[in-house]
Amino acid sequence: MDLETWELLSYVVTVVGLPLAIGVFVYEQRKERNNEEEEVYQLLSDNYQDFLRVTLEHPDLRLFSLEQSGDLSAEQKERRLIIFNMLISLLERSYLLLYEDDMSAMQQRRWASWEDYMREWCARPEFRAALPNLLGGEDPDFVAYLQALASAAATQRS
Repeated sequence: MDLETWELLSYVVTVVGLPLAIGVFVYEQRKERNNEEEEVYQLLSDNYQDFLRVTLEHPDLRLFSLEQSGDLSAEQKERRLIIFNMLISLLERSYLLLYEDDMSAMQQRRWASWEDYMREWCARPEFRAALPNLLGGEDPDFVAYLQALASAAATQRS
């Protein structure tokens, strides 16, 4: 091979190979990020399932009722408040890890399930009534987001 052939091959590598390598690198990075986001989503979903198990262990609190649960003892109110605090912590974590202003279609699908959970809980009057005490010290953007959902739920129930 002479010098011209080597020079031609170097141009081919520069013109074709380098952009191809950059494209493959970007593709792999996106794929890796998507896998990481999916793992975070799965871990949060597992945590929510664990939370639901906790709620099932306390049927006397009627946590899934859309109606007021009536008179609860002081101990029951304390248990309910603790469970609501667990929920707020989980919802805030999901907000901080999954919510973005500019989401891809896949990110929107993941977030939609969490927003559904938030809407379901905000539909419960006792949860909405506890929100002012539960949201103290939480992320301001999360607080605003959840309060907007709670306001919408209260309006729908009226």
